[in-house]
This record gives sequence, structure tokens and C-alpha cells, in this order.
Amino acid sequence: MSSPSDHTDDRVAALADLFRLLGDPSRLRIVLACEAGPVAVTAIAERLGLSGSLVSHHLRLLRAARLVRAERRGKQVFYALADEHVLRMIADMVEHAAEPVEED
Repeated sequence: MSSPSDHTDDRVAALADLFRLLGDPSRLRIVLACEAGPVAVTAIAERLGLSGSLVSHHLRLLRAARLVRAERRGKQVFYALADEHVLRMIADMVEHAAEPVEED
């Protein structure tokens, strides 16, 4: 766990940028599509009903933020979540969102 001294302005800004990226429903759906393992851009586009160029644009942003990684296989590029940190974060947030709301 991090300590309050770890929360420098630069780190907070970087974290806010990550949450901003994931706050876009299309980008979040793309990240969720990559959760099960490497998937081709065309498959993501078909599954989500988005254009390939829009998916590629979002993937460039997600890759620059180190949320997904790319792997070229022949002429196709496959994307997966970047690492276990991202996988755990997404899985934890999905679980958290599914929890029933407690009334105070």
C-alpha cells in the first residue's frame, strides 16, 4: 500500500490521466475486451460495434498509458492487458461496481 508521501502532484496527475482514459465508455469496453487475453483489433471492433479506425485510435492512447500491450502476429496486431496490475485493477473495479449499494 502507498503512503501519503507517495502521493506527489506528478503521481496524482498521472493517476488522474489513467482514470480519465478509463472514464470513456468506449475505451473501457476495449480494455474489458482485452481482459481475457490477446485479441485482434478487428475482433474488438466487431464485438463492440465500433469502426476499426476508432478502436485503433483508442488502443494507441491505452498503449501509451501502459494499460494494454500489443503483439504483432503476421499482419494483425493483438492486444492484451499490459500486466497483472492492470488485470487486478479492472477485475477489482468490476467486482466493486457489482456490489449492492448499502443504504446508510
